[in-house]
Amino acid sequence: MDFSYSPRSEELRMQVRDFMDQYVLPYNAQWHAEVARGTYPLELINNLKDLARWDGLWNLFLPNLPDDAPGTGLSNLDYAPIAELMGRMHWASEVFNCSAPDTGNMELLNLFATPDQREQWLDPLFRGEIRSCFAMSEPDVASADATNIQTSIRRDGDDYVINGRKWFITGPTHPNCRLAIVLGVSDADAEPHRRHSMVLVPMDAPGLELVRNIPIMHYHSPEGHCELVFRNVRVPADSLLGEPGHGFAMAQARLGPGRIHHCMRSIGQCEVALELMRERAGERRTFGKYLSERANVADWIAESRLEIDQARLLVLHAAWLIDQHGAKAARTAVSAIKVVVARLQTRVVDRAMQVFGAMGLTPDTPLSYLWTWGRAMRFLDGPDEVHLGIVARDELRKARDMRGATAPWFTFPDTLRTAEQSAREDD
Repeated sequence: MDFSYSPRSEELRMQVRDFMDQYVLPYNAQWHAEVARGTYPLELINNLKDLARWDGLWNLFLPNLPDDAPGTGLSNLDYAPIAELMGRMHWASEVFNCSAPDTGNMELLNLFATPDQREQWLDPLFRGEIRSCFAMSEPDVASADATNIQTSIRRDGDDYVINGRKWFITGPTHPNCRLAIVLGVSDADAEPHRRHSMVLVPMDAPGLELVRNIPIMHYHSPEGHCELVFRNVRVPADSLLGEPGHGFAMAQARLGPGRIHHCMRSIGQCEVALELMRERAGERRTFGKYLSERANVADWIAESRLEIDQARLLVLHAAWLIDQHGAKAARTAVSAIKVVVARLQTRVVDRAMQVFGAMGLTPDTPLSYLWTWGRAMRFLDGPDEVHLGIVARDELRKARDMRGATAPWFTFPDTLRTAEQSAREDD
């Protein structure tokens, strides 16, 4: 693996960096002010989106972006460092039409949508005219195991009828959210991994209720992490996405690149926390010394640099594996980065909060939000325990495959003979 960024990726990375500095960062205060007033800063976002698209910084996340779609599709490896830059400001990805959950939904639609579905939903998403959400997780089951999903998708003549409850669904309160991709049980009698299907549900469909926007550790997202209820929601049969019973496999395929994006954005936020920590340590004095002169604070700064760089290399390797061998071959690597980066974010941000003292708990810095998001990352796209289990199973499989295949790499020297062996020899 070549650890240098490709010329194309480096060129776009510099463009995105300059765009962020010149156009996005100056409007950060306005974005937060509008959100605090209870409105989504739609005009601000749309103006920046127009500029980003004009600059060619659009739809950068999709390796197989269609030729007739606007934007510049990159490989996962080329896109990863760009996602890191976008992640430095948590709302910036939308400016480039690269924000979750739209990225994963566009990937699904690009792979499985019919021509009519592409025209109705995918093309407007590619153009950034609408937003979408992905309705999978449920409050009454352990959704980390997608075979537990209970929402029903029942065929009724020329329609599908959907009943169920979803929660922690990202994006429904965005003013442009028009589509929900819903995962549910379409054949309860099939084997567990063939019971589920996906349907495309307009957000204004009768019977679809947005119950609440759930705070994450008392933080309200303006786009929403919502609870949705589907009560006899009826959609035409041609709203089925892909083949019946393929929903589980489609959901798994969607998650691999999305986790790369999440992790690289998280690393960008860790870089912000480290920058703030080292600046604060160099200007704050306690008991006659700058904090940077305190050994423990200096260690925090050094450890954060080491850990961020280690995590970045691990994520880039996972991205390379997906590009070279597909999402299935990269499954263990993707699980590994999901655990490593989520833990990294809370650890680095916690150190920065300690250096800032009480200010680190307030909205005067982004640290409290970044810590909250890092903590949530340990659940989003699967909890740590699930991903650790995947890594462990892969290691144990290797052990089984190697058992008896090679001679032991060590032998006991004569000096380590047991007392019983020595006694027998003496006799």
